[in-house]
Amino acid sequence: MAFLTNDKLVIVGAAGMIGSNMAQTAAMLGLTPNICLYDIFEPGLKGVLAEMDHCAFPGVNITATVDPAVAFKDAKYIISSGGAPRKEGMTREDLLKGNCQIAAEFGDNIKKYCPDVLHVVVIFNPADVTALTALIHSGLKPEQLTSLAALDSTRLQEALAQEFGVQQYKVTGAYTYGGHGEAMAVFASQVKVDGKPLAEMGLSEERFAEIKRNTIQGGSNIIKLRGRSSFQSPAYNAVKMIEASMGGEKFTWPAGTYVNNEKYQNVMMAMPTVIDATGVHYRNPEGTAEEVAALDASYEHLRKMRDEIISLGIIPAVEEWKSLNANL
Repeated sequence: MAFLTNDKLVIVGAAGMIGSNMAQTAAMLGLTPNICLYDIFEPGLKGVLAEMDHCAFPGVNITATVDPAVAFKDAKYIISSGGAPRKEGMTREDLLKGNCQIAAEFGDNIKKYCPDVLHVVVIFNPADVTALTALIHSGLKPEQLTSLAALDSTRLQEALAQEFGVQQYKVTGAYTYGGHGEAMAVFASQVKVDGKPLAEMGLSEERFAEIKRNTIQGGSNIIKLRGRSSFQSPAYNAVKMIEASMGGEKFTWPAGTYVNNEKYQNVMMAMPTVIDATGVHYRNPEGTAEEVAALDASYEHLRKMRDEIISLGIIPAVEEWKSLNANL
């Protein structure tokens, strides 16, 4: 099998459902023969390693460890799903304190054991602030660390495809930006359905409002249907993000990225992005006044969550970030 790279890929939280799916997807896509599984739950980790070995992927060397020094050493790519999962009735924001503490330790491990890592993807909730926490503690450049945000957009695309009875890929321009949570901003003014503008499709305001609500609650719906938070779709999208950073197919769905420009300062948020071998690159989204206002409101929500983890002492005040990360 030909691989994209021989560099080490670490899957953090590998004993969980997202982690095990990421390991399998990375092996199936032929990203690297050098995959390390890391988790603190040793029985589950051993079970995942056994399952992966039973797949008998040719040429893939999969290792597993509960020791962060072993896992992170010489890592060039990392995907972390290593936080507590969301349960029914919980919002992503309910996970704030505990998972941000995990993210801080994760960032510290990167700085300590693999400061030469090339790209990191953070996917445990609330991803906007866990990724921000990890970035601050890791010392990495902003373009080297992204968070998973694509699912909100793929859920919007799916809903519109079902509404109009077309294949999902024929819905284009369906994106959400800002926070990966209850305050996400839905941008639909650029949507086309099989080449035809959404505005010409006869969709009522009431029906589109319902579709937007369903998109925002997409993760909650999976929990209700399956009895647990989603794992297949986040695993696949996260691996596609890291594939792009390895020089594979560019990832063009929105990713969470560090934003500090004239309008939005010192937050991680979903933007129009491209991930490639040089990292993540973003631009400001174009939309209607209503869509931009929704993005502004989402940004304010993210600032409040950021300020909450500052008040908890998990990250320092913004003006002190450079003491932990000279790249910010």
